[in-house]
Order: sequence, then structure tokens, then C-alpha cells
Amino acid sequence: MPLRLAVPKEIAPGERRVAMEPGVAARLIKMGVEVTMQKGAGLSAHFTDGDFADVKLVATASALYKKADLIFKVQPPTLKELDHIKEGAVIVGFLAPGRDPEITQKMCDKKITSLAMELVPRISRAQSMDALSSQAAIAGYKGALMGADLASVFFPMLTTAAGTIRPAKVLVIGAGVAGLQAIATAKRLGAIVEAYDVRSATKEQCESLGAKFIDTGVKAEGEGGYARELTEEEKQKQRDVLADHIAISDVVITTAAIPGKPSPRIISKEMVQRMKTGAVIVDLAAEGGGNCELTKPGKTVEFEKRVIVHGPLNVPSQTPVHASEMYAKNL
Repeated sequence: MPLRLAVPKEIAPGERRVAMEPGVAARLIKMGVEVTMQKGAGLSAHFTDGDFADVKLVATASALYKKADLIFKVQPPTLKELDHIKEGAVIVGFLAPGRDPEITQKMCDKKITSLAMELVPRISRAQSMDALSSQAAIAGYKGALMGADLASVFFPMLTTAAGTIRPAKVLVIGAGVAGLQAIATAKRLGAIVEAYDVRSATKEQCESLGAKFIDTGVKAEGEGGYARELTEEEKQKQRDVLADHIAISDVVITTAAIPGKPSPRIISKEMVQRMKTGAVIVDLAAEGGGNCELTKPGKTVEFEKRVIVHGPLNVPSQTPVHASEMYAKNL
């Protein structure tokens, strides 16, 4: 009997991705996997049911889950979804295992094996499964575009009939996958880019993309390519140096995150008060609470009618076609 793989329509609010794409589905079927999808599962990612040749389609999630041995998802299952999943099945996706103990317990009770994609280690052997990195690249790209859209100035230098327009100054805080992509995109748009990360090993990467690296003297390399949490003394030293660079930036894009913990607070209210009128902060760490003290996750606020603080959520979902393609290949 072939392995029965199920891919449901995502029901989380605002989620436009799907855990499958036509090319991956065709490869799996060729390998002998029986792929079944819920009707309309790919529509929000601009994949029609007709795009998935030879994939079986069912009308409801309950019918889909009933016989599934393996389930691919983007967001964690709900308690209602778990009611329909058979005992002993396997779920793979961004499962946020520490977020909802009730869901985790129910999976244990039903002997459901769960594989959380966000916990895949950052090692060479697992690189093809690193869904966090693939989705973070999309977030960095979109973050730079959001900054350009919200900014009150052009990103590139322009020579016009009214004279020369100076390029925008962009500061990217956090040089992980999202930060590096934000740097690359902002540079392509013509901005002058500065970058900062507590991991000194990222200096060469930032400079190779054309950014000027800011050295605060704080070194905080952690495990698995991530940064460790800073001491209070290190945080103050970091703020003292960054404050001057933030004050002269037209756009600040923040991406700093610590796995399993709230996003580090890097930009204080006092630092925002020093920013120029019309400046923009795009906080890509908003889902973890934000790198800016004034960030309101999921909202755009205007501080003192001068500085825009944008806290977008689930940014990769805003580019659903490529986000779904990359995620399906990781799975």
C-alpha cells in the first residue's frame, strides 16, 4: 500500500501559503506516494486544482485527514483538525510546539508524530530542509520593499530637472538570512546601506553585499548560527553606538531574533525620538514582540506624527507563490 500524503487548505487567518506545489507533487507521485489535497488548497497561493495533475482531490478537511499517513501543513493544526486526524499519523510543518500545550498534549494522546520544521538544525546536512531560512529570505526581501513604500524619500540617487536627489540611508539590524536579503534588496534599490549584528562573523557577509558594517564592540555568537542573549551591560553598549546611526537613517529594518525567546529590544522610545521626521522602522521581528519598544505587532503606528513604526506579521505569506514553492521543496 502506498504512503498516503494529505495537504489541507490552511485555515489560519491571513495565511496564503500551501504546503505543496505542482512540481513537488509530481515528483512525489512518481516516487509512488499517493498525494491527496483538499479542493481549493492552493488557490490563495495562485495554484488552481487543475495545476496539480494526478493529485486526488477531496472536498473537506475531515475526509482528507481520515486516511492520511502523513500530513504536510504550514501552520499548526487546530484542536478541531486534530479530532479528524487518525491515530499514529505524522504531521510536518511549522508547529510551534511550545505555543499551545493543549494541542501538543492532544497529539501525544493520539500518538501523532509531529516534526516541527522550525527546529531543523542549521547544519550542512539539513540545509535542503531549512524552511526557516527559505521563508526568512522572503521576509527580508519584502521588508526592504515595505521600507521603500513607507519611506518619504527615494531609495536611489536620482538626477532630475530639479537637481540631484540624494539616496536614502537604510540601516539593517540583524544580519541573518532575512537581514542579508534586506541588505541586498535595499542596495539593488539604490540606497546607502549600513548593517549591524552582534555576531562579528557576519561583518564580511554584510560588506560583500555592499553594506557598511557597524562595530559596537559587542560580540555575542551563540549556537547554531544564532546570537546569544546579551547582558545588560552589553545591551547598553549596543544602544549607545546604534543610537547615532538610527538617528540619521531614513529607514531602519530590524530582523534580530533569538530562538525560543522574545525578540530582543534594541530600539528604545528615546532612540525613536531622535529620528528624523518621516523616518520609518520596519520591524520584521514583530511576531516575537518586536525589536523596537514602540512596535505593535500587526499594526502600523505613527510615533508623535513623525516616525512610522511598521510591525508586519507572517511576511512570507505575502509572497505566496514562491513561499509555497520553497516550503514544499523543504518538506
